[in-house]
Amino acid sequence: MLRKSETLIFKYFLNLINGAFLVLGLLLMGFGAWLLLDRNSFFTVLDENNHLEVYIFRILMGTGSATVLLCLLGYLGIHNEIRWLLILYAVLLTWAFGVQVVLSALIFTKKDEVRQMWHDEIDSVIIKYGSKDLPEDIPKWTILNALQKTLQCCGQKNYTDWIKNKNKENSEQVPCSCTNSTLRNWFCDEPLNATYLEGCENKINTWYHANVLTLIGINFGLLASEVLQVSLTISFFRHIKNRIYAEK
Repeated sequence: MLRKSETLIFKYFLNLINGAFLVLGLLLMGFGAWLLLDRNSFFTVLDENNHLEVYIFRILMGTGSATVLLCLLGYLGIHNEIRWLLILYAVLLTWAFGVQVVLSALIFTKKDEVRQMWHDEIDSVIIKYGSKDLPEDIPKWTILNALQKTLQCCGQKNYTDWIKNKNKENSEQVPCSCTNSTLRNWFCDEPLNATYLEGCENKINTWYHANVLTLIGINFGLLASEVLQVSLTISFFRHIKNRIYAEK
């Protein structure tokens, strides 16, 4: 009776942690899939010539998918008390732990490189914005307009960044998205008190850091789950082994 109760307790906690592990894996997979597949996102449009983010997003989605499959494997081993499956589960969890440590380090070390790339690309978009010779860049300009309008910001540092743009009718113009105007033209003549003075860089950096912290948080949650799950799996394996010997 006591051994049966211990088995139920082991299964309960293993399945509980496995469930949390599954949810975290789904979040990681969903986050990676969204960043990879959302072709209308601001950073995807800017990154058409640089595949660094695409590689990172694929790694995220792949890691999340592997996590989900690993949880299903663990459930089968736990529910049916299959010892070799439990060993395989523990080994794969240990391997996943190592992969995620490397992934976390990669994201942390590459964040400045990615941020600088975005910085340069936004400068390029500002310079080319509104050019009649570059109709293929209209999606970039449209998304930049949406960004400025939504965040109520103008330019990268501030509204004076638009001085670099030579496609305006006069030097005082700024994009209509930098102002309170409801016009849908590329540029507007609006007074300074109707123009968003703050630049978008700080707000974009806030968005970037918020996503990086979320991602790192998910990874650390997975790492903690893996360590605990490996420990419980090994203990459960020993419990099953001892129970089998006791029944002989």
